[in-house]
Amino acid sequence: MKYILLTLKKMLRYLLKPLSFLPALCMMYLIFSFSAQNGAQSSQLSSLVGSKLLTKASHILDLGMDAAQIAHYSAALQFYIRKLAHITEYFLLAVSVALPLYVYRLRGFWLLLAAGTFCVGFACLDEYHQSFVSGRSASLRDVGIDSIGIFAGIYATRIFGFIGRKTIFAPLSLQSYRRRKRTSDF
Repeated sequence: MKYILLTLKKMLRYLLKPLSFLPALCMMYLIFSFSAQNGAQSSQLSSLVGSKLLTKASHILDLGMDAAQIAHYSAALQFYIRKLAHITEYFLLAVSVALPLYVYRLRGFWLLLAAGTFCVGFACLDEYHQSFVSGRSASLRDVGIDSIGIFAGIYATRIFGFIGRKTIFAPLSLQSYRRRKRTSDF
């Protein structure tokens, strides 16, 4: 049984490690495609998300809002929806960058430095890219907002990885195997 677990662990490591960066590439493509939308398309998407969100909230909470009220509140919430979208997409990017680095044993301060530098650099390049799109402009404030999502994602990955390493994957570790072997020899 112990050899099966060790073989399974090695097989998963060699198969899944190189593929672990694919979600990061997908998130970078998604962020780039959102940034490539012109100002009218981006505003329309934010309004659509806001109106659908308010329609669902009105239905679930039984607020009885009509279409005019939903449109009014959707326009008022558009700024916050956009900034929450920035935080969310960069949170997901940071998790998808930090998790493979964590698997490759980059932990602690170095994980924060490597993943943070990469993601903040991508946020800066994304804002620079937006400066070439009609109706959009680059904003240093958006990079700051993106950084909130980035560092929240990196810290979430660190917490998740630490808990997983101490609970789920501890029985599969080589140190655990050696401890069990020593105690069974007596």
